[in-house]
Amino acid sequence: MKRTGIRALVLAAVAAVTTAVFNAPATAAPGPAVHVHGAGAAEYWTPEKMRSAKPLDGLMTAARDLSADVRTAVPRLLPSRTSKVGTGDPWTGGGAVTHTSGRVFFTFNGSPASCSGDAVTSANSSVVITAGHCVKYQGSWHTNWVFVPGYDNGNAPYGEWAATTTLTTPQWQASEDLNYDVGAAVVAPLNGQYLTDVVGSQGIAFNQPRGQVMYSFGYPAEPPYDGSELTYCAGRTFNDTFGSNDLGMRCNMTGGSSGGPWLLNFNEATGTGIQNSVNSFGYTFLPGVMFGPYFGADAEALYNAAAAR
Repeated sequence: MKRTGIRALVLAAVAAVTTAVFNAPATAAPGPAVHVHGAGAAEYWTPEKMRSAKPLDGLMTAARDLSADVRTAVPRLLPSRTSKVGTGDPWTGGGAVTHTSGRVFFTFNGSPASCSGDAVTSANSSVVITAGHCVKYQGSWHTNWVFVPGYDNGNAPYGEWAATTTLTTPQWQASEDLNYDVGAAVVAPLNGQYLTDVVGSQGIAFNQPRGQVMYSFGYPAEPPYDGSELTYCAGRTFNDTFGSNDLGMRCNMTGGSSGGPWLLNFNEATGTGIQNSVNSFGYTFLPGVMFGPYFGADAEALYNAAAAR
């Protein structure tokens, strides 16, 4: 079968699915949802608790009822590999990303859990960008929320930064819509210093062209990973045609990497780039592919609200 025939087959099969996984992108929405945290989160987390934290619900997965023939054809539709490819390897390049990226720890329904996050440039020098489900999930806001930049197997070389406020998009707040799975945290000063004054920051941008090469970073903690080290993927992104408005990337990272940054214009020598998405979810029928929300107007409003606090 020709490639065009396979594409037609897949698109027809996807169009025939009647149970939608995602809500349609909203045309208008209220402002970001905000949750204020109390004190004591940093004291809650010991190295042992951090090592025992479980990835939040694995990497978020979305089911689709596709036939076996369609599932077999789907990988052939993905963009071919480029010279800039990593699909889940330890990051050994050094640079700023080793201390702007970190693990996120919180309690979810009373149990220690983890995600990933990234420190970004902001007026208050205190903003961490992560996934929406890494601040609020199944209707409840997470507690004891801390960001540990440069996490290293239970060690916090740059300290544990407790959230004073966590935020998410109104669409994630209302219905946990994966098109808008973006979260942010404003962290308190530590030892009289602000987060990005200590660890540096990545840039951030919105409404950028699609289909660009990006690097994804995170701390996957489900097998074959254990959450102990920074891991990355890289490659050209593509549009999700299976049910969301998100971006896709070939990537084998597992649960725990959720919330880690996708960086445009990444410089391997300096470890710097411009954040333009986060690790969010994968489809059950498409292993080895990660999806992240497109950073549009609602993600920008979320960032602006966090940066202004």
